[in-house]
Amino acid sequence: MAELTLTPNLDRPDDFYAALIAAHDGLSDDESAALNARLILILANQIGDTEVLAAALQAAAKAPEGATA
Repeated sequence: MAELTLTPNLDRPDDFYAALIAAHDGLSDDESAALNARLILILANQIGDTEVLAAALQAAAKAPEGATA
């Protein structure tokens, strides 16, 4: 399995989070979901490594510790 960076790695995470939230401002649920899908595909293209992307999908699919749902 490809090695993922799962520890914080953004230089300004609060700024990115604010920009992400702002990008969704005023969007319907469907528009927001479409924005997320486009962003995921753009970032996947930037990564460009199928093994890394597969590992990321696997990590994202795991329920967080303590989750009940």
